[in-house]
Amino acid sequence: MSMRTDDLYLVDIIESAQAVAAMIRGCDLPSFVGDDMLRSAVLWKLYVISEAAGKLSGELRELFTDVPWDQIRAFRNRLAHGYFSLEWDRVWDIAAQNTPTLRLQGEAILADRFPQVFRQLQDRRAHGSP
Repeated sequence: MSMRTDDLYLVDIIESAQAVAAMIRGCDLPSFVGDDMLRSAVLWKLYVISEAAGKLSGELRELFTDVPWDQIRAFRNRLAHGYFSLEWDRVWDIAAQNTPTLRLQGEAILADRFPQVFRQLQDRRAHGSP
């Protein structure tokens, strides 16, 4: 099993946040709550985000303290261990409000620390790949 690196975890965060935005585009809280498949898909992407955030090196997390890393990682634990008591309005807020901010923060970190990987991500987007 190969060791993944911070740049790949950041790409996971960015791409998952982008996917959440695409999934909930044009959606509101009642339609989100009423759509089990959409809720499941969004939860999975939020899980990926929180898992990737937890795998980032301590060094990187310490360099970018404006990102609420501990809260993001705690959400993963909530999903894994308290899934039966999720508050869907809170999940909606995270998806609609926190995730776009995190995507921008992730892109800024990737551009700062891994500019070549950031350019590759931009190139993939420009050519229609996720």
